[in-house]
Amino acid sequence: MAGRAEYSFLPGLFMSQGRPMALSVVDLYTRVLPRTNCRDCGYPTCLAFAGMVVSQRHPLKNCPHIDPDVLPWALSELEEQYKQGKWLKKDMAKEALEWAKQRAASIKPEDIAPRIGGTFIRAGEKGTILLPCFDRRLSITMEGVRDESGRELSQNEQTFVYIHMARGGDSKPTGKMKSLKEFPNTVSKIVTLRERVETPLKNTFSEDPAALFAACKKIRGIDVQNQYPSCDLAFQFHAFPKVPVVLLFWKAADGFEADVKLLFDETILQHLDIEAILFLSEHLCRILTA
Repeated sequence: MAGRAEYSFLPGLFMSQGRPMALSVVDLYTRVLPRTNCRDCGYPTCLAFAGMVVSQRHPLKNCPHIDPDVLPWALSELEEQYKQGKWLKKDMAKEALEWAKQRAASIKPEDIAPRIGGTFIRAGEKGTILLPCFDRRLSITMEGVRDESGRELSQNEQTFVYIHMARGGDSKPTGKMKSLKEFPNTVSKIVTLRERVETPLKNTFSEDPAALFAACKKIRGIDVQNQYPSCDLAFQFHAFPKVPVVLLFWKAADGFEADVKLLFDETILQHLDIEAILFLSEHLCRILTA
């Protein structure tokens, strides 16, 4: 019938117009793999192995029982669908970073540097922004963000840096600090902040508040306990020159567990979006617990 694809059979594979058909997890399982669940590949079932091959580029050759006549065709099709991004598990952190970079690229670095409290250095075609971040100075280009040691920051860390650039806020902090729940549209993020930042800090330092004091001092935190007399420890950090963050700590006492809270200046949404605030908070947690 005109218009219909013509199929021919190869051992274990169908062909469409001379090319191998796309291999979904089910196709790979039913037409390529032995379906014996022998575990020689390291996975409990052939279906689990197929899922890893299709969605996360796990090597197909790790199955030692594939028909050698089928293997080249399967590898060829997998490589083609990998190039197209078909059925691959998305790297959300990578996509967020690329999105943030694209937004930041629309602003001239020489214009944005003074707005966010950084310094622009003309070097090469586009130049570099030097920006203080906690206890270090970052070198920012559109190729990446590195610290003074030359280490490239993680994808999430780079994302909050580029979002800070893209927001371009030049408002100075007012000193009025708020918890995350006091900002709009944060209901779904309050639990995330608690689970990923505040609870790990509490668990790490509940038995050793002196270690938290030392860690805060190490990254140039400023002791502001006089402003928060109900707390046992209170430190303010300059995440960026115009983005202060306050950490409050209560020791365990009278049947109450130790506790940690983060506060942000009321102007922070001019400098970071909500997701970037979470990335920034996670970064603070990592460098304190390191």
